[in-house]
Amino acid sequence: MAPEMSDADGLAMPDDLVCTHTSLRRAARRLGQIYDEAIAPTGLTSPQALLLAQIDKLGACYGEEGPPLQVLAGHLAIGVSALTHALRPLVREGLVEVRPDARDRRIKHGMMTALGRRRFEQMVALWTAADQRVEAVLGTDAAATLRRLADTVASPQFLDAYSQGMA
Repeated sequence: MAPEMSDADGLAMPDDLVCTHTSLRRAARRLGQIYDEAIAPTGLTSPQALLLAQIDKLGACYGEEGPPLQVLAGHLAIGVSALTHALRPLVREGLVEVRPDARDRRIKHGMMTALGRRRFEQMVALWTAADQRVEAVLGTDAAATLRRLADTVASPQFLDAYSQGMA
């Protein structure tokens, strides 16, 4: 029987168990700490920064109305209720507005306010500096490989392929 050790989540794991999930969770927590510290002067957390980045990115497609929450949630790979919960502090601070669709009031759109835009631009400068440092430490090729693998795991195609193996 293999000896057990405790991982960062406090779960007892056999020493010889290779666990992709555990490794990715530890790496994600470490990177989260690095980016949270880098953007702390803006008052944003890294999940809030990523949410603003998605609103900004999708805003180019949806114009002044901003992206529908359903679309935004899909791009973030979360449910609409989780998205609504994540938006609350940004709305409370005046960084984001959630408005009903002009044609269908059941559809809600998220858009950055002028204050949100200024805070987002401050965050991007700090985030970019941290990202450059991470890439310098990892190396350009390793950083690109890490991003590519993470994007693959986050993709609907990966989930489909995984789900098919369960049938």
